[in-house]
Amino acid sequence: MNFLNILNQLAEVDSNVFDRFDSRRAVFSSLGTVAKRSALAAAPVLITSMFQKAYAGTNAGDPIEVLNYALTLEYLEADFYNKMKASPFFATASSADQAAINQISKHETAHVALLRTVISGVGGASAVGAPVSFKTSTFATLTSFQAQLAIAQQLEDIGVRAYKGRATDLQGLPDVNVPNVGTINALESALRIHSVEARHAAHIRVMRGQTPWINGNGDLDSQPAYTGTTPENNVTQAGYNLTSAGVITPGVTYSAADVQAAFDEILTKAEVLDNSRAGSLVQ
Repeated sequence: MNFLNILNQLAEVDSNVFDRFDSRRAVFSSLGTVAKRSALAAAPVLITSMFQKAYAGTNAGDPIEVLNYALTLEYLEADFYNKMKASPFFATASSADQAAINQISKHETAHVALLRTVISGVGGASAVGAPVSFKTSTFATLTSFQAQLAIAQQLEDIGVRAYKGRATDLQGLPDVNVPNVGTINALESALRIHSVEARHAAHIRVMRGQTPWINGNGDLDSQPAYTGTTPENNVTQAGYNLTSAGVITPGVTYSAADVQAAFDEILTKAEVLDNSRAGSLVQ
């Protein structure tokens, strides 16, 4: 069974297939050597379960509600980065760090515009009457550029998990033609944003001297952003504990750090919006 060939063929018809499996760090590169990756491809039961995990689900939710939920998060992030750029601490950052935040800020503003366009295209209206703001009193407590970066990292990681948690609710929606824009698809648009958010999180982690992926040993990895019903230190996928000896390949054991780095876990809407995560940050 040539699993890598299957992935390549699938990618020809689904350009987001690799993001479905892992938006932070390619599953196989995180599991070590070429030999280990080749051995992993010989585990059909696990591979089948991974496909089910990546593609399972039906359009069980209201797509307008899901997209407005995403829009709320994007408004929050966009406002946060605007506050960062206006902060006196922004001038203390290196030119490279300033350029990175400026680019991320542009992305968040573009995400807001894209989601508003998609919502309109699928026949809905933006439920957010006014753009959501990052709480001013909370931002005032962030008295250094590094403190602001720590919040940025958690916001981005929450966003990654939030998009993954609702993606299946957008499955099966048809493409729509938006005047002066072209053909758009709600799921594709959401997953593109999901992928960009993961790249933001990875880059901010590097800016903070952390690994680009969640490894369980980061200085923020015990924060609520990384907990939940399925915490980011989860090592069980599709019912298999991937750290158990031989569960993937006879005679091979993978570390918890490698396994948890290979997957971003979902957050439910209630978990995202509760006061331990994004809920407490909204103005």
